Amino acid sequence: MTSNIVAITLENFQQVVLEESTSKLVLVAFWAAQIPESVELRDKLAASVASYDEHIILATVDCETQQQVAQQFGIQGLPTAIIVKDGQPIDGLSGPQPDESIKEFLDKHLPKEEDLLHAQAKQLLVEGKANEAFPVIEKATKAVALTGGDRADINLTLVDVYLQIGKVTEAEALLSTIKMIDQDSEYKALMAKLELASQAADSPEIKALEEKLAQGADDIELHHQLAAQYSQVNRHEDALVLLFKLVQKDGSDTLSKELLIDVLKALPDGDPLSSKYRRKLYTLMY
Repeated sequence: MTSNIVAITLENFQQVVLEESTSKLVLVAFWAAQIPESVELRDKLAASVASYDEHIILATVDCETQQQVAQQFGIQGLPTAIIVKDGQPIDGLSGPQPDESIKEFLDKHLPKEEDLLHAQAKQLLVEGKANEAFPVIEKATKAVALTGGDRADINLTLVDVYLQIGKVTEAEALLSTIKMIDQDSEYKALMAKLELASQAADSPEIKALEEKLAQGADDIELHHQLAAQYSQVNRHEDALVLLFKLVQKDGSDTLSKELLIDVLKALPDGDPLSSKYRRKLYTLMY
């Protein structure tokens, strides 16, 4: 039995069905050993809600030993399952159910995949783990795309991730797609972040180094300084382009190669830039 599955008795009825249902959904599955279909439904429901312990409790009622509990719900036949919220039944199933019907029933009440991924990504951002949040929120946007929907809240979180990992261009492009109706306080805060990120990406230090290189300076140290500045303001692609040219020019330039690898390590999992430059470096080396 998992942490969100509990057997109901008269002793815990009030706590689980009445009190717990104010903060989580409580799915009550009624069963009896002599009715195999009810046991089957109970087990299918248990498997379906096992990974949603933060959202739902499966409360099982053995109608042979807990007849008084079943009577309080007015159960007249098995198999039966009822969803309780705030102490009140809000939906239910009755009779043998195919897998498709069970899924359809639960999908109405359980959070969607994109909602779980979105919550996970937002928590990672709170913890300062933008690189780890990137593949999670991208997966959420793909899940939304599969349904043909449009989720401004998820897109805004992706913008936040983009800004924190230095994908300023991508953030700006995605923000431009947000509809007027969804341009709330979060949108406005992200617009302000975008402006600051754009300014930081072209700091006076960076401009000065770029001008020196534009004037024909061929100092490797100067290239390394500019690559480091790019990396600090999350202009990772610019840093990679600069460092790869040095490695490509001189295969024995181990310091440039080490710096390039350091920039790659700073990229989030699943970033296409990482795959692209790891392939380029591999091809160059072998």
